[in-house]
Amino acid sequence: MQPTSSYSDVDPADLTGLFVPGGHAAGMRTPLENATAQQLFARVIAQGLPVGAACHGVLLAARAKDPATGRSVLHGRRTTALTSLLELTGWNLTRFWLGRYYRTYRTTVQQEVTAALADPSHFLAGPPLPIRDTSARPGRGFTVKDGNYVPARWPGDCHRLAAEYLGLVRAHAAGAVHRSG
Repeated sequence: MQPTSSYSDVDPADLTGLFVPGGHAAGMRTPLENATAQQLFARVIAQGLPVGAACHGVLLAARAKDPATGRSVLHGRRTTALTSLLELTGWNLTRFWLGRYYRTYRTTVQQEVTAALADPSHFLAGPPLPIRDTSARPGRGFTVKDGNYVPARWPGDCHRLAAEYLGLVRAHAAGAVHRSG
């Protein structure tokens, strides 16, 4: 068994990238609400390392502050995340037997992430009727790539997200990742 470490033990200089998985259960609050995890995310994205996030994981990006501006590291970037439509549909379809399981926070992920952006139009929701992608058909998924950052909305986008994140890692290793305007 590997020893555990805390977020403060992680040196971004030792990383080749950072990927934040999603999840909606209450346990997901631990990394999302951790100030040290938010600072780590901000340092990693500022260094230009490849960063990926899915679903609720994008909240860590929205909450991570650029120390120079005090704004979210997503301010000025384009992104996606779990949309309000997906989140509320999942909750409404299951709330009678799962309660608030699909509602981690009072506001939806999309609402919180959009509030962190420079312009609400920088949140891209993707097709209103999402179709799960597959390894054979990753193009069915939806992601948004902005420089060294690539997020996805839900697990149904994860084949595409994995392929795009791997592309960022390879490009970074080759010295080719640059921040887009």
